[in-house]
Amino acid sequence: MPRTAEQPTTPATPVAQPKASDPLLQLEYESAPPSGPDAVRGAQCPHELALLGMPVVCSNCRARRDWLLINHRRNVWVRCRCGHEWLEPEITRRDFEAMLDEPTWTYYRTLADARTALGFDGIFTGLYLE
Repeated sequence: MPRTAEQPTTPATPVAQPKASDPLLQLEYESAPPSGPDAVRGAQCPHELALLGMPVVCSNCRARRDWLLINHRRNVWVRCRCGHEWLEPEITRRDFEAMLDEPTWTYYRTLADARTALGFDGIFTGLYLE
């Protein structure tokens, strides 16, 4: 593959995590929005989803609404309140971004922290939260 101006010759260096001795720099680092190709974004979808005219139903608990959509790179996963998660190839990254009406971002350190904070870790199995 020929090298072009768009392809850097050296890989991008990751942002170094600040030392714990400066709490303001540490706070700034932790509250920075996720960026880069490995950023993971999530969006709650409280209403029903229909893909190609078929309603989305959790195969584990038969729930029909109240989803957590997780976007990483080109893939979108759907997660139910019961903790069941699956890759949904019918939802593209463009579809995911179109579902974000007015994004108000809350940042979590890990995806597991986000699942727990939002109630998608299986503790609310069988419940719809509105």
